[in-house]
Amino acid sequence: MGFLLTGTAGAVLAAADTANSPWTGHDTRVLVVAAIGIAIVVLLIVWIKMHAFLALTIGALFVGIGSGIALDKVTGSYETGVGGVLGYVGILIALGAMLGKLLADSGGADKVVETLLRGRPATLPWKMALIAGIIGIPMFFEIGLVLLIPVVMLAVRRSNGPAMRLGIPALAGLSVLHGFIPPHPGPLAAIGILHANVGITLALGLLVAIPTVIVAGPLFSLLAARMVPIGAAGAALAVTGGMRGAGTNGSAVRTAGGGTASDPQGNASDAAGGNRAQDPDATGTPSFGITLVTLLSPLVLMLIKAAADVWMAKGNPLHPLLDFIGDPVVALTVAVLLAMVTFGTGVGFSAQVLTKKIGQSLLPIVGVMLIVGAGGGFKQVLVDGGTGTAIAKIAVAASLSVLLLGWIVAVLIRLATGSATVATVTAAGIIAPLAGGLSPAHLALVVLAVGAGSLFFSHVNDAGFWLVKEYFGLTVGQTIKTWSVMETIISVMGLLLTWLLFSIL
Repeated sequence: MGFLLTGTAGAVLAAADTANSPWTGHDTRVLVVAAIGIAIVVLLIVWIKMHAFLALTIGALFVGIGSGIALDKVTGSYETGVGGVLGYVGILIALGAMLGKLLADSGGADKVVETLLRGRPATLPWKMALIAGIIGIPMFFEIGLVLLIPVVMLAVRRSNGPAMRLGIPALAGLSVLHGFIPPHPGPLAAIGILHANVGITLALGLLVAIPTVIVAGPLFSLLAARMVPIGAAGAALAVTGGMRGAGTNGSAVRTAGGGTASDPQGNASDAAGGNRAQDPDATGTPSFGITLVTLLSPLVLMLIKAAADVWMAKGNPLHPLLDFIGDPVVALTVAVLLAMVTFGTGVGFSAQVLTKKIGQSLLPIVGVMLIVGAGGGFKQVLVDGGTGTAIAKIAVAASLSVLLLGWIVAVLIRLATGSATVATVTAAGIIAPLAGGLSPAHLALVVLAVGAGSLFFSHVNDAGFWLVKEYFGLTVGQTIKTWSVMETIISVMGLLLTWLLFSIL
């Protein structure tokens, strides 16, 4: 990953060289300016309701000027940060959006749900977590949430059980992937900033993610269902309620149990409805096996590259090929090309329809990409202004582990801004000076620790908080007792597991 964020590399190395130097007045100044800059971003986003891209841009310019960067260099520093992040991460975000769009419109997502929701009701919480894990691989949290919530609510109605028993596992699966696993924007940005290996991060991320989802999902849902014993309610109930009657093609719409409205005990489940219905341009749906192969293909390619990096000699003639096919850009490009067949022409989409859908997939991610880029710009002025050096000096003096420091910084920014992505990008930039000499495995674990910190205690300044509240029909207090506590469990579990692996590897 050495080609990434080259503009940052010199500043990071310089900061690392001065981490053991004496404390100066400039160090105090840049920390105060950084704190004020973060406060400005928070005020603009939370109180004035300004778009995060503008808020981060204003905050970055303030920090650059206040930190003593020459006026004619401030915008250059910001632009370097934006370009460094988007030049790589932006490509992957776009490819992931294309894959997610084709998955949803082809009916592939419904096929996964249909297959996994069969069986005993007692297994539903575990299957919900698994569904979220599969669906969430190529999709942003908000998209996966919109896709899964109607399914969750339908399953709640089918089982006549508490909504949190099934809702929490689905939310946990989506959230863990968003915070830990590439190709999601936050982890990818942190990988680039810290120059970590994508494949190793992915492999260790899966190792951390599985027990974290189990604890924060199916296990915590037992307690959450007792604390908030509500049934099907909220905006998602309106979605599922609208499913009775005819589907988009005039066919009877099926429930999560697989039956139609007149046959709720059917043996198959399309779990479709409202925004989940298969696209009318499709003449068929991909099979469960084909859907899984398509979705998991980029992960397999990246894991092969990671295995080659660990176990294959650099001189092996196969190594360059495995490095190439396992690069995230290549792996996701392969997955999108495969999806154009399995989720495209294979289900009846014409070339024109495919082109239109791929274009449509890019529209919703423009805002996300700008926010990620602005977060990279904010990070860059923090580094160039000397904030990273000052924090490195504090960490050295306090003997704080870089892993723990990364988690703490991400937690503070998450609580302040409400954005997991902003917290990940900014925290990674701040701790970058301390991570220069770490091994690839330890660098990957620092990325995961930062990702874990970025998920800590979602509250009223996080859009996800309000999405969950409205979809499930919760009060603010109930949302805190369920969603916010679940996010905190994920964050703490992530820290503990990365700390354990950090001490072992």
